[in-house]
Amino acid sequence: MNTFTVKAYGAESKTADLKEMNIERRDATPNDVEIEILYCGVCHSDLHTARNDWGGTMYPAVPGHEIVGRITKIGSEVTQFKVGDLAGVGCIVDSCGHCESCQHDLEQYCLNGFTGTYNGKDTHLGGHTFGGYSQKVVVDADHVLRIPENLDLAAVAPLLCAGITTWSPLRHWNVGPDSKVAVVGLGGLGHMAIKLAKGLGAEVTLFSRTPGKTEDAKQLGADHVIISTDEAQMQSVKGKFDVIIDTVPYVHDVNPYVTTLNINGTHVLVGYLGGLEPILNTVPMILGRKSVAGSVIGGIAETQEMLDFCGEHNIVSEIEMIKMQDINEAYERMLKSDVRYRFVIDMKSL
Repeated sequence: MNTFTVKAYGAESKTADLKEMNIERRDATPNDVEIEILYCGVCHSDLHTARNDWGGTMYPAVPGHEIVGRITKIGSEVTQFKVGDLAGVGCIVDSCGHCESCQHDLEQYCLNGFTGTYNGKDTHLGGHTFGGYSQKVVVDADHVLRIPENLDLAAVAPLLCAGITTWSPLRHWNVGPDSKVAVVGLGGLGHMAIKLAKGLGAEVTLFSRTPGKTEDAKQLGADHVIISTDEAQMQSVKGKFDVIIDTVPYVHDVNPYVTTLNINGTHVLVGYLGGLEPILNTVPMILGRKSVAGSVIGGIAETQEMLDFCGEHNIVSEIEMIKMQDINEAYERMLKSDVRYRFVIDMKSL
C-alpha cells in the first residue's frame, strides 16, 4: 500500500517528552477520507497512553482522538462526503461491522474490539494507529463525522470524546425535561455533562467537594450545587436523582451518591476504571432498585446525533487553545487540574 509522510508529535517512550516526528499515513483507499487536521483536543487518555499508565502502549505513541478538520481527498466509493467538507474523528477509526454490537450502532462495544484512533491495531499498514497530534489523518468514511458549520470548530473538538462520553449515558437512561440529573466532578467531562443534560431539559445539580466551583457550574447551566462534604446538604437531596453522571477519574467512595438516587435511579461511572473503594454497599441499591453502572464513549451514529444536537443548541466545550509545542506543559497542567476545561491544539502550529 502506498503511503505519504506527515509531521506529528509523539512520545518515543513512557519517560520521554512528546516531540516532533514524522509518521506514515496510507493513501486513501476507495472507502477512505483524508482529512487535514485543524484542531485536536487534549484528553486525559492521551497523557495516560503517552506515559503508559494503563500498560500496553506501543511506541512511538502519537495521541489525539478529538479531531476536527477539513476533507482534502475522498476515495472513489465515498458518497457521503466531498472534498472541502468539515469532518471529525473521535475515538474509533474502525470496527468489525458485523458483530451484534456493531449491527446495533454500538461500535464502542464491538465484540471483536474496535480500532482506536491511536494505539490500536492498524489493519492497513500493520503496526499501530497514530492519532490527531499530526497534520493529516486517513480514516474509513463510515467512521468519519459531519461537523455543524455554525459552531466554533476548535471548541467542537472535545465533543468527540468528552462530549460523547457524557451524552451516551444521558441518552441511554432517557434523560429529558422531567429528569433530575446530578454530575460528580467539574472538569472536561463534568462541564460537558452539565451542558448536555441542561440542553436535554433536565434539572441539573453539580456535586462538588468545595464551594469554589459554584459560580462556574451555574454559568454552565447547573441549577443547583451540592457540597458533597457537607452532610446536611447531602441529606437534603437523599432520594432525588434519576441519573448521576460520575466523571471523577480516580478511586472514590460512590456510596454517599447512591443514597441520593431516586427509586430506579442509576449512578453511571464514566471517568474511573478500576476497583471501588470502599466496597459498594448494596443495601440502598436493593431497597430502592438503584443501580451502579458504567459507560464508555459512544457509537458513530450516536456521536453524530450529539453533534447535530449541539449544532441545533449551540453547545460546545469551554477550551484553552495551545500550540502543539506546548503539549508537554499542558500535560503537567492537566495533572494539576489547571485547565478550564479542555486544552485544544491549534494544528497550524505544527
